[in-house]
Amino acid sequence: MPKGIFNVPIAKNEPVKSYAPGSPERVELKKMLAELRSKEVELPMIIGGKEITTDRRVRIFPPHEINHTLGYYYQGDSSHVQMAIDAAMMAKEQWNALGWQHRAAIFLKAADLISGPYRAKINAATMLGQSKNAFQAEIDSACELADFFRFGVKCMTDIYQMQPESAPGMWNYNEFRPLEGFVYALTPFNFTSIAGNLPAAPAMMGNVVVWKPSKTAVYSAAVIMEVFMEAGLPDGVINLVYASGPAAADVVLQSPDFAGIHFTGSTGVFQSIWKTIGENIYKYKSYPRIVGETGGKDFVFADPTADPQAVTIALVRGAFEYQGQKCSAASRAYIPISLWDDIRERMGRELATVKMGPPEDFTNFVNAVIDEASFNKLSGAIDDARKSPDAEVIFGGKCDKSVGYFIEPTVILAKRPDYDTMVEELFGPVLTIYVYEDEKIDETLDILDKTSVYALTGAIFSQNRYSIEKMTKKLENAAGNFYINDKPTGAVVGQQPFGGARGSGTNDKAGSVFNFLRWISIRTIKETFVSAKSYTYPNFQPDQE
Repeated sequence: MPKGIFNVPIAKNEPVKSYAPGSPERVELKKMLAELRSKEVELPMIIGGKEITTDRRVRIFPPHEINHTLGYYYQGDSSHVQMAIDAAMMAKEQWNALGWQHRAAIFLKAADLISGPYRAKINAATMLGQSKNAFQAEIDSACELADFFRFGVKCMTDIYQMQPESAPGMWNYNEFRPLEGFVYALTPFNFTSIAGNLPAAPAMMGNVVVWKPSKTAVYSAAVIMEVFMEAGLPDGVINLVYASGPAAADVVLQSPDFAGIHFTGSTGVFQSIWKTIGENIYKYKSYPRIVGETGGKDFVFADPTADPQAVTIALVRGAFEYQGQKCSAASRAYIPISLWDDIRERMGRELATVKMGPPEDFTNFVNAVIDEASFNKLSGAIDDARKSPDAEVIFGGKCDKSVGYFIEPTVILAKRPDYDTMVEELFGPVLTIYVYEDEKIDETLDILDKTSVYALTGAIFSQNRYSIEKMTKKLENAAGNFYINDKPTGAVVGQQPFGGARGSGTNDKAGSVFNFLRWISIRTIKETFVSAKSYTYPNFQPDQE
């Protein structure tokens, strides 16, 4: 047990390195990229601290260079998922009993490893495995992941300090217990930091975890697991399995020990999981915690007073950084007709300078989309827009998968505000713009609010404070993360807790106490120092004659 009340190191955001020409970090990263490209790795599952292989090896390759082999991972099945559950439950009692400061120390060490000796490796693995350029990898896999761990420790201690008042003669206090069972972490391809945070956050609070990463982000997930193990995470606390989603769900969601899910992915998958949990609710020891961040159809809305250049840059960065494969990426925009010609011209000039290609070339702004299924979906939507009388492809639109899954940054002009690509999530470098009449700003705000089932991020641009206030109030429920005169991407841990509502998830705000509270079950204890010796109260005494 702790023999003191400990103050953890002050959490600060990890500084983002520039990777400018001649910088030491650029030299180190290029060396690491060359090293990882020069060999083929074998990636086993890690269950109960042991490396688990199978007879099925699955090839890993860069999305931008599909003929190059990075290595292989070992595909598991339902038996390996059950093995992971058993290992987690075996580790649970000892992990729960460990002093909280030792749990904190493991993840603080993991943060220092990520931001220090593993920085180049985690960035390079993300660049190669997920086709993310150097700067995008740096802000994600190095900086944000370290931030999640450091601010997570702060959240843990902030929660432990949430204690009740005590009246005279008694002492009241809260114990923050881990959930009774295991947590299932189901993580996405697009952010390495999310892949690390989803299993880590419950584990920090004393839970044990079964972690299934996206099959298109296994390479970086293996590096994260390597960091966890070097940081001293005990065997079985986090178990890394490579199984198909349905195979994992069939086992996890049937287990009586299933205590919660930490999820980032598609809305359809999340809703299916929620439905299955509801159908199986009688099987579980307790009501599972369901925490998820799902899809988005994130918007930019400019009023007639907006700065045209600021809007243009917000659209280019917000829509096309990491090929639009951010949950928060700008995918629909509403521009007043009085500004449209100017913004269109500025966008054309900016996009003409954008380079597309592999991330190993640090001058490329746009890289490949994640896989062939994504490529086919996006190229199909672009082809449909070309054929539709209700839309026009005004910039980009070229698609080529001969070498890698490359889709040019594409801007579609919609003639109707309910055109398909204004409504449906595409998750790629496709931005759709609707131009509205200046005098119809209120009507267009109503349309924006009702167009999509999602409510993840959104941005407004205006130089008029009355207009800013009006739009902020009008769009109160349209986005969980709302930006004024900035792009709708780039939330920073500890500064803008991230998450959305409606069809975009449970809005439990990753990296904040609001999320960490979901991974504990509070026990309130009252101790009375001098116990009552009679059952009666003063009111039972008779009146004095």
